[in-house]
Amino acid sequence: MSRLDIKTRDKAQMTVEGLYKDLERRIIASPPGLCPVDMAQSFLKMCHAQTCGKCVPCRVGLGQLSHLLEEVLDLSVDTTLDIIPLIEETAIAIRDSADCAIGTEAAKMVLHGLEGFREDYIEHIVNHRCTESIQRLKQPVPCVELCPAGVDVPGYTALVLEGRCADAVRLIRKDNPFPTVCALICEHPCEARCRRNLVDAPVNIRGLKRYAVDNCGKVPAPDRMPDTGKKVAIVGGGPSGLTAAYYLSLMGHDVTIYEKRSQLGGMLRYGIPSYRLPRERLQEDIDTILSTGIKAVTDWDIGGEQMAIEELKEKFDAIYISIGAHTHKSIGIPNEFAHGVIPAVEMLRAIGDNDMPSFMDKEVVVIGGGNVAMDVARTANRLGAAKVSIVYRRRRDDMTALPEEVEGAVAEGCQLLTLKAPEKIDVDKDSNVTGLWVRPQIAGETDKAGRPRPVDAQADAEFIPCQIIISAIGQAAETKNFEEYGIPIKRGSIVTASSSQVEKVPAFFAGGDCVTGPSTVINAVAAGKVAAANIDTYLGFHHSIDVDVDIPEPRYGDRNPTGRVELKLRQAGERGSDFGEIEIGMTREEACQEAFRCLRCDHYGLGSFKGGRVGQW
Repeated sequence: MSRLDIKTRDKAQMTVEGLYKDLERRIIASPPGLCPVDMAQSFLKMCHAQTCGKCVPCRVGLGQLSHLLEEVLDLSVDTTLDIIPLIEETAIAIRDSADCAIGTEAAKMVLHGLEGFREDYIEHIVNHRCTESIQRLKQPVPCVELCPAGVDVPGYTALVLEGRCADAVRLIRKDNPFPTVCALICEHPCEARCRRNLVDAPVNIRGLKRYAVDNCGKVPAPDRMPDTGKKVAIVGGGPSGLTAAYYLSLMGHDVTIYEKRSQLGGMLRYGIPSYRLPRERLQEDIDTILSTGIKAVTDWDIGGEQMAIEELKEKFDAIYISIGAHTHKSIGIPNEFAHGVIPAVEMLRAIGDNDMPSFMDKEVVVIGGGNVAMDVARTANRLGAAKVSIVYRRRRDDMTALPEEVEGAVAEGCQLLTLKAPEKIDVDKDSNVTGLWVRPQIAGETDKAGRPRPVDAQADAEFIPCQIIISAIGQAAETKNFEEYGIPIKRGSIVTASSSQVEKVPAFFAGGDCVTGPSTVINAVAAGKVAAANIDTYLGFHHSIDVDVDIPEPRYGDRNPTGRVELKLRQAGERGSDFGEIEIGMTREEACQEAFRCLRCDHYGLGSFKGGRVGQW
């Protein structure tokens, strides 16, 4: 009988596994501005190194494909555009004939690149260089580049480290007039490519912003520039409209906001529960914005009369439309208008005006998988529901809600029912909801976004008893009145040029959710900021917004791997029963440790800001 030895990892294998982790971190930390052709070539070489060598497509084909990409990138080689179809044909041959996923997926990656950044291939072949957009963005500061509003993240991180929280807020407001709001609810895209990933984990950027706004005291808005004599109307008082109004007012323009609801804030007030964004904290930012001299008219509905829009055009030199997306989308199943079916946006809107519904001892089903679905589910729990179930037709991994929002809902007692597609609502003789029928799904082939398409499983429909159904499957903008006036609308959204100007309608600009569809707060802020700059130019000016804040030099010291400081939450059992704020900010000790983890990419490397630290726009 032969003897079997227990296999243990030797030193070489352990080292290789460590290198794999290092490589994974490097990929995660890849900043914007990298040449996509160069990056594709690097990934292709890595795939080629993984081949077993048994099949020709992998062993030979990937090597040949790599040589072709090297020829495109080689400045010393004069090649022609004929190489592009050759690359395409070679990749297709590998994709269709390789024996395993190593070859097929590597070839697919090259084909996706040819489709997505063909102009970069052409630029390298014809002019032996990257495209101008890549040259301009070459190795930017990742967090600044990935922040839609372009906030100077390393700058305010350094100020937090020095204890200068008021200056940190001033610096943030140069690019984002909602420092408090974003400190509490921003989805922090800035962290996605943080170079600290190369060492351990991204810096908790939102947490540091939270520390700054919690400890800055009252920080007034900057002084307005001299009056320009120009008047601008903002239709919609949400984050995009308020942002545009703030910067236009600072530039010296006379700004008036027209808001349909009784209070300003848009979806910040009427779409986000107070346990995530306390109303008094939201009001802090709004009060600062209005302190710049902005006039606000609430309870103003543009109505069905075209004269309202015509009057705006007569009274103002420019109009910015930022009405958001406040109407709900239809579920599309029988009995969806029965008593007890509530659109999520209507429920949150009522709560925003302190009209709290009662779900006491009722079973509630929420349909949807986004952040709004998590918000209404957790809210229903706080309103006394006996049971809250979240029904989603895809897998949990495919939910568009932030992972922490899903985890929070589950921790507070909400039940997650995934791969269940709503099929029919059951009602009693008085048309009151009695339950929801769902069809079990199975995850099928992936779509263009990489999410598996749900398809009906070979299983019977299931019944979920409930008395309340909350629909949170999407939102749309109310554009009918604008369309009647002549504002171009496509698929329910206002059509604008890249300058935010409405196509073929002079003096009108638009931005935010009514242009892009439902998006994030920081994207709405960015849209308002861009619109303000373009409206200023349209009015014949070129104002710049800057701030007189000196950024500290980096502190010297080792950057050893250090645990990321996470924001704490109140206990689930405690927080799930009230609307008090659920998150707890950092202590001074935690904020200093986290701020020191920043690698100061603004000071070191190709991403450093040249010619001074305080920017302007």
